Amino acid sequence: MHRSSIRTTRGDIKTLIKDAQDMFHEAALSTGEKAEDLRIKGAQLLDSAVVKAQNAQAVAVETSKEIAATTDDYVQEHPWHAVVVSATVGLLFGLIISRK
Repeated sequence: MHRSSIRTTRGDIKTLIKDAQDMFHEAALSTGEKAEDLRIKGAQLLDSAVVKAQNAQAVAVETSKEIAATTDDYVQEHPWHAVVVSATVGLLFGLIISRK
């Protein structure tokens, strides 16, 4: 999932939740049938936000599986390159930590 897609999804979810909160607040101030309609609309907005969040999670999981599979393939094809890269990253990380 690209950063712009993540930002868009996050913005959509925040907007849906804010709209739902506004409707619940307005429903609390209203009475009768109007209040019930606002509560129903608010619940629908929250349900929509949950669905969007679940879809974003599914895409993130699928993308991470693809990345893991690609990494595994690379390591299987180039084991010594993977060892050298891992050792270099570990050494640099160790140096950075030891300075603090």
